[in-house]
Amino acid sequence: QVHLVESGGGLVQAGGSLRLSCAASGLTFSSSSMGWFRQAPGAEREFVARISRSSINTVYADSVKGRFIISRDNAKNTVYLQMNSLKPEDTAVYYCGVRRGGSGASVSDYDYWGQGTQVTVSS
Repeated sequence: QVHLVESGGGLVQAGGSLRLSCAASGLTFSSSSMGWFRQAPGAEREFVARISRSSINTVYADSVKGRFIISRDNAKNTVYLQMNSLKPEDTAVYYCGVRRGGSGASVSDYDYWGQGTQVTVSS
């Protein structure tokens, strides 16, 4: 059974940084592409970033490009999201997912999700 646990969220002032973690179990992590999405109140879940199995390929949403960095540690079965220069519009629940195919930019491209971690950026 695949289990994903996100952590690292919290309250931060605009311009600050946070590092999210997603610990995975129940799967061959090194064979799985991973992604981060976020969902603000009243909005749909949206793509943030994804990373290939070997970390060679990373893709970012335009809204976070240059500010966020996705990485992974296959020895720890963990994927990270370093978030810098945070803005109030980054406020959302952040989710990690296991990519099963497609472009990797749609919710339907992912099989499993964690419970999410809340990120709140104050102005």
